[in-house]
Amino acid sequence: MVTLKDIAREAGVSITTVSNVVHKRKSRVSPVLVDKIWKIIEREHYAPSMSARSLAQERSSIIGVITHLTPQNTGSTLGDPFFSSFVDSIEKRIRDDGYYLMIRAVGDARELAALSHSWRLSGLILTGMFQDDFFLTVKEIGIPFVLIDSYVDDSEVCRVGLEDEEGSRMATRCLLENGHRTVTFASPSIRPGGVIDKRLQGYRRALEEFGVPYDPDLVFTQEITVEEGRKLGRLLAEKPGITGIVASADILAAGIMAGLNECGVRVPEDKSVVGFDDNYLAQLTLPPLTTIHQDADRKGILATDMLLRQIAREPIPQRSVILPVRLVERGSVRRI
Repeated sequence: MVTLKDIAREAGVSITTVSNVVHKRKSRVSPVLVDKIWKIIEREHYAPSMSARSLAQERSSIIGVITHLTPQNTGSTLGDPFFSSFVDSIEKRIRDDGYYLMIRAVGDARELAALSHSWRLSGLILTGMFQDDFFLTVKEIGIPFVLIDSYVDDSEVCRVGLEDEEGSRMATRCLLENGHRTVTFASPSIRPGGVIDKRLQGYRRALEEFGVPYDPDLVFTQEITVEEGRKLGRLLAEKPGITGIVASADILAAGIMAGLNECGVRVPEDKSVVGFDDNYLAQLTLPPLTTIHQDADRKGILATDMLLRQIAREPIPQRSVILPVRLVERGSVRRI
C-alpha cells in the first residue's frame, strides 16, 4: 500500500507538502505541485488514514447526520425516500471538501456525547430536534451543528426548515376546493412544537377557512412506513364517509393507497389522497400522487454549506433558511 512517504519521494517534495495537498491546504503549495501530487495520488489510489488524521487534527474528517429516536419516533428513518435523497445531497457536497459521512440514530444525550467523543466528529447535521435536554447536550458538546426541520427558538443556531404549516394548508385546501368536506389527517405521532404539529396546524387552518369543524377523531397517527400506511388504508376503507385524506409524507400516502386498493376502494373515484414531499414514490403510485413539493437536495446543500462555514470559521450570511413549498397536482384527487 502506497504511503505519504512514497508519494513525497516520487514527487520530489516533503511529506508535509503532500499532507497539505491531501488535507486541502493547497494555499501552501504551488498549483503546479498540487497537480503533480494529485496525479500520483489518483494513479496509486491513495486514501489517507482516518485514525492518523483525527489524532493529528484532534478532529476526524467525519460529519454525522443524526436522527434522535424518541418514543414518538421509532421507525426507520433510512426507509424514507425523502431522507435518502436529503442525505445523498449532503454526501456529494462534503465529499468535495474531503469529508466522510456517518448516519446514525441516537437514543439519548449520553449516547450522542459518547459518539461525538469516540469518533472526534467535525460537525453534526441533526433532524427533527426539539428544545429539550437532548438539544442542550448538542450545544454543550461544542462542535459545529445545523438543525434540519426543527422549530428550536435560538437565533444563534443554524437551521434549514420548510413551510410545513403552509404546505399542509395547501394539501388540505386542494381537497376542500374539490368539494371534499370529511377530510382526515394521517401522520406519525404528533409532538407539540415539531414539524408534524405544524402540519396539523396547517390542516386545521384550511378547515377553518372553509367553515369545516375540526374533528380530532379524523386524525390518525402511526409510523411512517408503507406497511403502517397499508394498515391505515384498510381501516379507512371501512369509513365511507371519509372522502379526502391528507398524509404528512408520500411514503405514508403510498401505503394508504395500497391498503385502500386491497379493499377494493378506488383512488380517486372513492377516496382522494394528497401527500407531502414529492419524492419518487409520488410518480410511481397508481394513480400518480398529488402532493406538496419540497426540494430535498437544496435542503441538504444549504445545511452542508452552513456546517462547512462553521467548521472553517467563515461568516454565515443567513443562519435560518425556510424553504418554500408548492402543490403538484397529479391524479389522486377528484372533484365531488
